[in-house]
Amino acid sequence: MTKPPQEMTFITHGEGGGPEVLVPARGPLPRPGPDEVLIRVLAAGVNRPDVQQRKGLYPPPPGASPVIGLEVAGEVVAVGAEARRYKPGDRVCALANGGGYAEYCTAPEAQTLPWPSGFDAIRAAALPETYFTVWANLFGHGRLKAGETVLIHGGTSGIGVTAIQLAKAFGARVLATAGSDEKCAAMLKLGADAAINYRTQDFLEEVRRLTDKEGVDVLLDMVGAAYFQRNLRCMAKDGRLVIIAFLQGHEAEKVDLRPIMLKRLTVTGSTMRPRTTAEKGAIAAELETRVWPLLARGESGPLIHKVFPLAEAAAAHALMESSTHIGKIMLAVADH
Repeated sequence: MTKPPQEMTFITHGEGGGPEVLVPARGPLPRPGPDEVLIRVLAAGVNRPDVQQRKGLYPPPPGASPVIGLEVAGEVVAVGAEARRYKPGDRVCALANGGGYAEYCTAPEAQTLPWPSGFDAIRAAALPETYFTVWANLFGHGRLKAGETVLIHGGTSGIGVTAIQLAKAFGARVLATAGSDEKCAAMLKLGADAAINYRTQDFLEEVRRLTDKEGVDVLLDMVGAAYFQRNLRCMAKDGRLVIIAFLQGHEAEKVDLRPIMLKRLTVTGSTMRPRTTAEKGAIAAELETRVWPLLARGESGPLIHKVFPLAEAAAAHALMESSTHIGKIMLAVADH
């Protein structure tokens, strides 16, 4: 393997703003910390938190790279003094703490996984953000079990696609919502048992119809305040509502909280980025044991909507904000 260069291309977002602020720049390579690996990035994923960071609404945690980007796939080129698992040349994907929109990126070794068998760089880079998030929230906080019914909002987002596939793989009945008939057809193809077009149907009434008025055991929500009241009314007894984003607001007013008591509901949620390396490492270990074999067998996997060159990150963000995509938006960083 050739020695890494002194400088790299990365995407800067300057003072923040619209997608147009994302432009290529040159700067020094990051240096891996004692427990980190340095990765020559071949591909990177585009995610909603990236858009929020570009707008100045999702600052990186202390010590993290200010460069946008939370998931990458590529080749290890250097390892920190305490990193033991990987060596230069190994092909890995990683949940980074930042810095993904670049030719080189560091990540804690504990948050780094080998490419699943048969995967290329684009598909490997599409895994970390959504699979870590879905595993931690749907199966961790949500405690989804075989035989239960789950409702997934935003079923054609990267998170939604992953949630549908994993819920089905682990034996749940899946209901999912999206905003067009095309997206509903895509969700059914992915394995959803029922698809609800929220623009033409009342998802609460559809959930009641589809569950004989019993409701769902688990609900994975990324909409937030606009759906909160109806989400509570969708739940079955002892149901778990898991909130992972606030695409339509985080302040809900005039909410009737009685369903929480009457149905013994659990309302929970989480974000991934502020978690410690140890916490993310524990999720990574579970994914490698429980989910990576499914990926290798083709029983789950990312749905790639479009791939942009790194220099066209602005166009990738514009597409993300249009919400017309089905699946993952990716950046190709280098040939692989």
